[in-house]
Amino acid sequence: MGTKRSAAPWGVGLALVAVMASAATPAAAHSQAPHQTAVHVVLTNADNGRTVPARTGDDIDVTLTGYREDGLTYSWSRPVSDSTGLRRTAGGTNPRGGATARFHVEKDGVATLSAGRHCRPDAGHLCPLVVTPWKVRVEVK
Repeated sequence: MGTKRSAAPWGVGLALVAVMASAATPAAAHSQAPHQTAVHVVLTNADNGRTVPARTGDDIDVTLTGYREDGLTYSWSRPVSDSTGLRRTAGGTNPRGGATARFHVEKDGVATLSAGRHCRPDAGHLCPLVVTPWKVRVEVK
């Protein structure tokens, strides 16, 4: 699932992500007139390595999904930003390995959102000693 945009509130926005049949490309979504309301940028596992545009006032929702395989749970850390221009306003992890965060875009610039996926073994299982990074570059204009 790729980047999706919605002007809906957080709870409704997550429901819309599941039912939206078409996704606007980030460039097309930001060609809107400057007087329009802020949008939600929704990022998922599939957005790793992408660069996405944003505007001051936008919200960026990150939803990373963990998974289980052969007695191992692959879990994400809570996403973080390397910039004060993207302020995290919500976030957490869940027992199934997923992680979420919401960032509010407060100023122009470039920021990186990141998280790491690591392994949690069930009793009697061993994990590989690997952390898989997830990163998205956000360009705010």
